[in-house]
Amino acid sequence: MAQQTLPPSESWRLIDAWLATHAAADSALLNAAATPDEIRHAEQILGARLPDDLAASLRCHNGVSAWTTFLPEQSPLTVSGIVDRWQTCVDIAADNEGLTPRPWEEEPWWHRLWVPWAESADGVAQVIDRRPGPDTGRLGWAGHGGGGDFTDSWPDLASLLHAVAQALHEGGGVRGLHPYLTTQGGVWWDEEGCGEVNGRPLKSAPIGLP
Repeated sequence: MAQQTLPPSESWRLIDAWLATHAAADSALLNAAATPDEIRHAEQILGARLPDDLAASLRCHNGVSAWTTFLPEQSPLTVSGIVDRWQTCVDIAADNEGLTPRPWEEEPWWHRLWVPWAESADGVAQVIDRRPGPDTGRLGWAGHGGGGDFTDSWPDLASLLHAVAQALHEGGGVRGLHPYLTTQGGVWWDEEGCGEVNGRPLKSAPIGLP
């Protein structure tokens, strides 16, 4: 029987506890919960309700105060960051015919029903796809050179957060990436057997809590 995906609030409870114990530097970067007014304002700008799992995640943490790597490839945005990123991408796409797919691509450069919730190290947005259909809620990457990319996407944000919480507390990886601790006391995700990043040593992250 497939394991039931934890709600974002429970995954964050587990992630928070692990970070507070093993990676205090990253734990300190987590913002407090977003307020209902902040979430409502974002929904007014985007013209639709935020995805349920994103709203639940924001009610745990309103993103982070600085870019961080305690999630495998994404650093969570604040509510204001979500709105700013969405508006910027819509404006750019509208000015450059980026709201419709080009002949050689399946996805447009941007879509109004994509909600950017995090970003990668090189500034690519990880989006939640709100377009109706069987894949609604899936995660993908968008907003750089090519069209949106939903290859091997997570089915939803709740599934990603659950996988991270499970890896930190039970061991294993998240789609081939494993947690390590840096010399600065932060978390870094990389392939199994990785011994350093940027010339600095890594050590395997401890599993669970003491």
